[in-house]
Amino acid sequence: MLPVPRASRRRSRLALIASAIVASAALVLTGCSAGAPAGQSSTGGDTGAFPVTVKSALGSTTIDAKPKRIVTWGWGAQDIVLALGIIPVAMPKFTYSGTADGVLPWDAERITELGGKTPQLLTFDTGEVPFEEVVAAKPDVILAPYSGLTQTEFDTLSKVAPVVAYPEKPWSTSWRDQTAIVGKALGMTKQTDALVKKTEDSVSTLAAKYPVLKGKTFYYAAANEPGKLNVYRADDPRVQLLNDLGLKNSPSVAALDSSKGDGSFFYQLSYEKLSQIDTDLLVMYFDKQSSVDAFTSDPLVAAMPAVKEGRLAAIVGESLVMATSAPSVLSIPWSLDRYVPVLAAAAEKVK
Repeated sequence: MLPVPRASRRRSRLALIASAIVASAALVLTGCSAGAPAGQSSTGGDTGAFPVTVKSALGSTTIDAKPKRIVTWGWGAQDIVLALGIIPVAMPKFTYSGTADGVLPWDAERITELGGKTPQLLTFDTGEVPFEEVVAAKPDVILAPYSGLTQTEFDTLSKVAPVVAYPEKPWSTSWRDQTAIVGKALGMTKQTDALVKKTEDSVSTLAAKYPVLKGKTFYYAAANEPGKLNVYRADDPRVQLLNDLGLKNSPSVAALDSSKGDGSFFYQLSYEKLSQIDTDLLVMYFDKQSSVDAFTSDPLVAAMPAVKEGRLAAIVGESLVMATSAPSVLSIPWSLDRYVPVLAAAAEKVK
């Protein structure tokens, strides 16, 4: 099951370690070398862009000089940094969908292309920021534009290095905005603009090969809990990627949303309300085929028109699920050729 990013954190622990972090950070940064670590590429870009200020929902961050030691947190930021030809000094460890070492496949391929080594991997499964591990990485900047950082975490990390958080809500930054934010923070806006354009072109080209998708409605959900669906709202990046491919959000997504305004990127729907879903495609992710079979064997699920008529687009496999759940300029090209045919096969069944 794809881990759902956690909005809540254990705040008491922060209070206990905050002062220790400040002291440790001061010692670490005082002794920090200005050179990039072995295996890390030069950031290049426009050194004249600094100082630069990046605004976020948690506060403005000023970066005085071009960062050389980059730490990423959350989803996607490490993809963007790697796509720019830079290997972060530390990034999250992904036990779901990652390699044996905890590196996402497209990141592992890119690190190999760059001739580098796997960076320090940060404990990520708990959803809590591993502050001591971040301090040990000696960052010049911490990039977390697609994350669930709390205000307390942001403030604590800001004592270690400048922190770049999300512009509006946690876990809701589009892949385009993530890329632009990272580009600004690193003084590489020309490069990130080019990455966005290249990615948009690849999406448009593939969408044109599957005109059956254009204008079809979809309802994106996940069966992460017994008897309930997690339904992804319009501002979720995985939903926006389907919009890029020409699909339209089903009116059912908003019509069945009884918890609007709660600040989350998804809401829960009971199986008792499945019959109220009206959509061309039902798009869902699963870790393996047996999970698909278990889901569709439920009588309430089996009775859904989209399931009965083969209009369920089941995205199967942890790596493909992660790549399309956290789309980026690196994961989108890696996944599209596997993703779009599944969507098109379901769209062909629409009468």
